[in-house]
Amino acid sequence: MGYVRNDEIRQAVRRRYGQVAESESAGCGCGTTCCDASTPSAEAISQEMGYSTDDVTSTPQGANMGLGCGNPQAIAALKAGEIVLDLGSGGGFDCFLAARQVGDTGHVIGVDMTPEMITKARANADQGNYRNVEFRLAEIENLPVADGSVDVIISNCVINLSPDKPRVFSEAYRVLKPGGRLAISDVVAATELPQEVREDMALYAGCMAGASPVPEIERMLAEAGFTSIHVVPKDESRSFIREWVPGTDISDYIVSAAIEAVKPAT
Repeated sequence: MGYVRNDEIRQAVRRRYGQVAESESAGCGCGTTCCDASTPSAEAISQEMGYSTDDVTSTPQGANMGLGCGNPQAIAALKAGEIVLDLGSGGGFDCFLAARQVGDTGHVIGVDMTPEMITKARANADQGNYRNVEFRLAEIENLPVADGSVDVIISNCVINLSPDKPRVFSEAYRVLKPGGRLAISDVVAATELPQEVREDMALYAGCMAGASPVPEIERMLAEAGFTSIHVVPKDESRSFIREWVPGTDISDYIVSAAIEAVKPAT
């Protein structure tokens, strides 16, 4: 993709999630339209993705918007005292759950390129009195984070939105400490996406058209320097992905996956 195309994608995604941040609707980031009154609550949507009842009720009101396509907390195995970076932190939901795991001796950094999301997340942090969480406005291709300073990187259905995924993984590798790890939930292409899907900006901003095949993700991670790479598709995710574009066969093409990798210790 050229620079103009990449910038067009970023602007479309930024506009879309700015609208999501200012909306009171649940789960309207993934898919092509925002939700209406008949849509399940954010809590119900998140529990379908693998979060527990305690997870969805323990964070500030409005932090969980029912976005995402899985639960990176389930594979992150966070420990007390760790420094965690969330790529595409939205309203702060996963950051607040991570903060509970790493405790007062740990620290959580959320990065998001949408000003409205950063404003919302910071307000939620104040509401919940989270002192070990901060939010930084930036693109995930250019992280405002020091080299070798993070123990764990989490992300939930965000890297697919980037038009420069190799750069994202390169930046992730840069900021991780030796021995640091990735724990990501994202959508992957189960089969080749039709050209009309890939060129649909609404589907790109809706977490679909930018999905990469598993071998391509594995290759990008390996080229960035990662080892112990595991990309595990979750076929059960098709049930909620189908609802992102009702009446279509989009779930035939994409599926959620758990993505794990490690930066070598030496």
